[in-house]
Amino acid sequence: MTTGIAIIGASGRMGRILLEAVTLNPACHLVAAIERPTSSLIGADAGEMAGLGKLGVPIVGNIEQVVNDFDVLIDFTAPEATLHNAKVCAAHGKGMVIGTTGFSADQKNELLAFQQQIPLCLASNFSTGVNLCFKLLKIAAEVLGDDVDIEIVEAHHRHKVDSPSGTALRMGEVVADALGRNLDQVAVYGREGQIGKRDRETIGFATVRGGDVVGDHTVMFMADGERVEIAHKASSRMAFARGAVRAAIWLQGQPAGLFDMQDVLNLK
Repeated sequence: MTTGIAIIGASGRMGRILLEAVTLNPACHLVAAIERPTSSLIGADAGEMAGLGKLGVPIVGNIEQVVNDFDVLIDFTAPEATLHNAKVCAAHGKGMVIGTTGFSADQKNELLAFQQQIPLCLASNFSTGVNLCFKLLKIAAEVLGDDVDIEIVEAHHRHKVDSPSGTALRMGEVVADALGRNLDQVAVYGREGQIGKRDRETIGFATVRGGDVVGDHTVMFMADGERVEIAHKASSRMAFARGAVRAAIWLQGQPAGLFDMQDVLNLK
């Protein structure tokens, strides 16, 4: 039996690609497509809306209408909406794959509490390549240790509202953890003016926003005489969508708890 998946925010940029990714994976099927109650697309066929042909799944205006129908919800919306959806899923024992970013500390804590009731797969980036980079970054940090300066540069499209990206922050966390540092204490977000000599323990972040860049991330380990760079460049959101669908299929049948793509890919 295949995994029944629901997509919320179905008409958005990511939502449409998630719909396509579900249709391309034989291990799952689309059960529900959800939009805002005020959307003009309510009642339209989700497949026709996304240019995939008729799928026989009408777009509905709230999760409560379909919560009994799906196995796993994929949510790439906004923090407030994701928290509401998590409450509904927790009340009905439904797993969630969450790609939403930009949570405040309080919102993140509220979300993580639901791991006591349902399986949650929460990741800053669902790309298989990015998650491989997380593993490589850990190895690089452990090998290079305190002999390098570390900088992280990320670029995204002009519409991205949070900065640095969740992926860049996660990269910083991976490196900091491997070096026994606390990222909150050593992170520097941009530089300007007479800043003085660089502190070796600093992990710097630089952000670029513009055009239609899907997502570029580069971590530089810089020593005297050599530099190691670990980079990932996404040319299509399908890379994230395929990973999210893979995570949803994996999540079905998992016990309540908190998981990420490292679990899904068996990289831990």
